[in-house]
Amino acid sequence: MIVEHDIVIVGGGPAGMAAAVAAYDSGVTDVVILDREPGLGGILRQCIHNGFGLHKLGRELTGPEYADAYLKEVEARGIKIYTETTVTAVSPDRVVTARNREGILKIQAGAVVLAMGCRERSRGALNISGTRPAGVYSAGTAQKLINCEGYMVGKTVVILGSGDIGLIMARRMTFEGAKVEAVCEVMPYSGGLIRNIEQCLNDFDIPLYLSTTVVEIHGKKRVEGVTIAEVDEKRRVKEETKRYIPCDTLLLSVGLIPENELTRSAGIPIDPITNGALVDENRETAVPGIFACGNVLQVHDLVDYVSDEAEIAGLGAANFVRGSKSEGASVETVPGNGVRYVLPQRVHTETGKDTALFMRVTQPFGKVRFTVKSGDEVLATAVRLKAAPGEMEKIVVKGDKLAMAKAPITVSLEVVK
Repeated sequence: MIVEHDIVIVGGGPAGMAAAVAAYDSGVTDVVILDREPGLGGILRQCIHNGFGLHKLGRELTGPEYADAYLKEVEARGIKIYTETTVTAVSPDRVVTARNREGILKIQAGAVVLAMGCRERSRGALNISGTRPAGVYSAGTAQKLINCEGYMVGKTVVILGSGDIGLIMARRMTFEGAKVEAVCEVMPYSGGLIRNIEQCLNDFDIPLYLSTTVVEIHGKKRVEGVTIAEVDEKRRVKEETKRYIPCDTLLLSVGLIPENELTRSAGIPIDPITNGALVDENRETAVPGIFACGNVLQVHDLVDYVSDEAEIAGLGAANFVRGSKSEGASVETVPGNGVRYVLPQRVHTETGKDTALFMRVTQPFGKVRFTVKSGDEVLATAVRLKAAPGEMEKIVVKGDKLAMAKAPITVSLEVVK
């Protein structure tokens, strides 16, 4: 038996909840959320530090508080929620298959919003030599064990990777009485927000070693130490720089991977840079009626921006259900000098609406000027005092300018003095 719903949201984290609320408020009230966990909120439930909501809600909240604010909005609208329900397939014709304790659930959706979030890259992807002792955790797993389960994972810690969750866990472990001996980053720059480097490392005198990685894990039953070493510009280990650090715990913060197995099963093309779906300005994928938002689309720095993007996807899904679909000419967006990727990857030019382009740079820069062009036509410019890969950039192109785009839209940067 197949039941029907206008909009099905896959994932009940911050993206899924914001998309559901936006769709409902636009007038399409037959919205359901499916999530495999016992409750909504996603990763926010274990992020007990503050810093959430300043941009979106105008006040500083912890992760659970931010999630609760959106959960109350979902519940106030009576949006149907299926928890402990795992989606196993999404078909190109928008049939969503899921399973829970009651059995198999099949839903024919008018539109689908994919909001599955992302997962952490594991030790297996790193090829670090050594045995497999206890004491090696992904940073997110350690965060959940400490903040949600009440288990302390170690006393003397080395962290590999300087993404935001690694930086935040360096501070969290210090708060709990552990000694963080080092944060190692294989790249010549940190992958985290500048504010997190200051607040989580510098404020606690935790050393950050750039162009450095862990080359061996020591210990049998439990981690006893790690060997670290510097790497060259091709990430080859400099043998003469190897040194041993005693520790009982190694935390891995080595990147996030969007959870796009369902996306691929629906036949949706994936961007090889973002590892998320290729989408237009409404966050609609190449398969009509299937939308994507949040960390399953691109890894964000701030949950506030996840919510913004999810509202775009929720409204796009609602418009699709109402029959108001994206039509007319569209052009691709492509990264130029100094820009790693641009999202959305295609834009309809005749909508008359202002469109925000999101991007990340290839390396840290000082003062730069971003230029958005179509052929020789300059559509928008923006100056930033600093730009870094760990911080997403946003440039808005006015609707009247966008209408001039006839060729691929290129976003590039130049260093200015």
